[in-house]
Amino acid sequence: MLQSLLTGSISTFDLITILLRIPCILIALTVHEISHGYAAYKLGDPTAKALGRLDLNPIRHLDHFGTLCLLLFGFGWAKPVPINPLHFKRMKRDTAITAAAGPLSNFLLGFICALLSRLVAALSDSSFLLSLFRVSTLTDVAFTDILFLFFYIFSLLNFGLALFNLIPIPPLDGSRILFAFLPTNAYFAVMKYERFIMIGMLVLLWSGLVDVPLSGAINFLYSLGYNVFYLFPAL
Repeated sequence: MLQSLLTGSISTFDLITILLRIPCILIALTVHEISHGYAAYKLGDPTAKALGRLDLNPIRHLDHFGTLCLLLFGFGWAKPVPINPLHFKRMKRDTAITAAAGPLSNFLLGFICALLSRLVAALSDSSFLLSLFRVSTLTDVAFTDILFLFFYIFSLLNFGLALFNLIPIPPLDGSRILFAFLPTNAYFAVMKYERFIMIGMLVLLWSGLVDVPLSGAINFLYSLGYNVFYLFPAL
C-alpha cells in the first residue's frame, strides 16, 4: 500500500483497503487506550477518568505519527493514557496490568474479527481477494467481500497494534510491563534514554527491518483465529 501511495498508482483494491483502514484504526486505538484507562481506574488510579480519557471519541486518543504508521504499515501506537502509579496499591504489578490491558483488548478484538471473517467467507461464494483484485469500480464489489475485508483488516490491525506495543522499549506498553520484572533503579536508568530509544525504533520501522518478524506474527495469529473451525470440527 505504501508503494502505491508513493507512486500514485492506487488501484480499486488499494482504495477500498484505505477507506476500510480508517474506521478500523479509530476503533482499535480507542479500545486500546480506554482499556488502559479503565484498568488503571479499577486499580485505584482516577487520572485517566479525570482527564476524559475514558471517552469513546477517538480524537482524544490519536497520536498523529503513530496513527500514520498504523495506516501505512499495520502497526503503530496511540497517545498514551496518563496514569499516576502512586495511586496503585502495588505499583509494579498494577502498572504492568494497566500496560497489558491495551494489547490484551486488541488481541481479543483480533481473534473475534478473524473468526467473523471466517463466518463471512463461509457464506460467500467467492474469494474476496480474487473478486477485489479483478474489479475496476467500487460498484463491482459484493457486500460480503467488503464485510470480509473489513473483518480481515480490523483483525490484522488489532494484532499489529498489540504486538508492536508489547515490544519492551519505552514508551511502548512492553516497557511498562518490563517494569514489573526489573529493579526500580535499572528501569529508570533505561527510561532516561526513552527519547533516543524511540528514535532508533522509528529508524528500524522505516527501514523495514521489523516488518518481516511482525508481519509473520500478525499473519500467524490471524490464521490461528481464522482456522479455529478446523480445530473444533463440531463448529
